[in-house]
Amino acid sequence: MSSPIEGQVVLLATAKASVTGDRLFSLLEEAQRILEPDLESYRRRYELAHEDDDICCFFVPTDHWKEMEKNLGLERRERDALERAHEEQLKRFGKREGRREEFETALDVRSAAVIGK
Repeated sequence: MSSPIEGQVVLLATAKASVTGDRLFSLLEEAQRILEPDLESYRRRYELAHEDDDICCFFVPTDHWKEMEKNLGLERRERDALERAHEEQLKRFGKREGRREEFETALDVRSAAVIGK
């Protein structure tokens, strides 16, 4: 199972984080293993921001990644890197769809979760 986060987004998130690229790739794969089985639950509970054949992007509560930090046994900097990668991926989709400003505004009060199908 691989991460739905694009390589360029991982590089960007790594540049802003205190984790290595290899570690972030590993964290993203771990998060995907947890998120993917819950995809239908996310559909019921959270606002869908973007969907295509391969992924779904949701707006989630700001404490979403703190819960993932607990579930995965992460350090704060690892959690921050995961959250940043998911948010940057959503922004990338927003840019492609002409909705980047809308997504950035939404991310002021929420976070993002990108789940591969």
